[in-house]
Amino acid sequence: MFRSFLAILLAAYLMFSASAPGAFAGDDDLEIWDVIESVSPQATPSIYQSDGSTLITVTCTGDFTIGGDTRKRKNIFEDELAAQGGDINFTMRNMRDILMSDDLTLVNFEGTLTDSESVPAAKKNNEFIFSAPPAYVSMLSDNGIEAVALENNHVMDHGQEGLDDTKAALRGAGIVYSDSTELGVIEVKGTQIAMLSYHCIDRWDQLWDKVPQDIRTAKEMYPIVIVSFHWGYEKHYEPSSNQLKMGRLAADAGADLVIGNHSHRMQPIEYYNGVYICYSLGNFCFSGNSKPSDMNSIVFQTRFRVSKDGVVTNRGFRIIPIHISSRQDRNDFIPTVVTSQTNIDAILTTLKSNGKKLEYAVPDYPLTWN
Repeated sequence: MFRSFLAILLAAYLMFSASAPGAFAGDDDLEIWDVIESVSPQATPSIYQSDGSTLITVTCTGDFTIGGDTRKRKNIFEDELAAQGGDINFTMRNMRDILMSDDLTLVNFEGTLTDSESVPAAKKNNEFIFSAPPAYVSMLSDNGIEAVALENNHVMDHGQEGLDDTKAALRGAGIVYSDSTELGVIEVKGTQIAMLSYHCIDRWDQLWDKVPQDIRTAKEMYPIVIVSFHWGYEKHYEPSSNQLKMGRLAADAGADLVIGNHSHRMQPIEYYNGVYICYSLGNFCFSGNSKPSDMNSIVFQTRFRVSKDGVVTNRGFRIIPIHISSRQDRNDFIPTVVTSQTNIDAILTTLKSNGKKLEYAVPDYPLTWN
């Protein structure tokens, strides 16, 4: 920023001196460097707290699904995009300020970024097949989304080619991803954060031992480890016994945060062994349905404090109640913060009532930072 300022200052000086000979007469051949030295450089905000620690704010959302099904003539996402004047960033219009003001945003990217229309034989009879052009990745990078969990039941909708295209698009946009074969790592305020992702739905027996081992290995190398799971049952508001078991195993193994998705519904949050376990964050930007039966959802935010000597502590959480559409009559794929107290109370009631049976359910869902 300061270099840009100097360039502007230099250009102004040259234009002025060229157009006004003798303008600096009496200044003993004043040089541009004399001008520059009289200007104080712009201060860069410190990343450090008064005690020398850093505070890292992490935002997590539910399913992020854009595009449509190449097997079907109607594409509700493209229709909405056209209605929005072709502005691909329309979806994040009401969330961008929130996502840009944190330190890391992680979403569950459920779909593909590919031009391929090839559908694997095992997928041909599926109700939904998702894809969006690779260029649509800018919807993430332009709006403060730095990382995605890429392990779910739709990443292979267009086979290995579609997955490879998706990864290439993400890498090209500077988006960090994690899946069953790749660990995602991002540095935030000088602290490295590792991200792991697992698709559990039909693979529980393969993962009971693998997940804790992977987490322990990651924790030996990175101060903060975030684990994302695709698990449970669709349209369920309560976690299954397998979700509870796996989530707690992850926390015991060293995960600093556990994020779950797949149910397309909000599920309760637990605080277990010093770790928040979000069993499902529901939908976020979701083009799979023109009007889901429940369009309420939440965005989860938490903060980590990293001391001068590298010790990480959890500094609480808050939720942001959202409606996955800016409209009430249909889904326009524009997640919007809920402001109606009646609707906020309904979301809080859903979370609390469905967490009554959980041993470690959080007692409250704060809407502001404590």
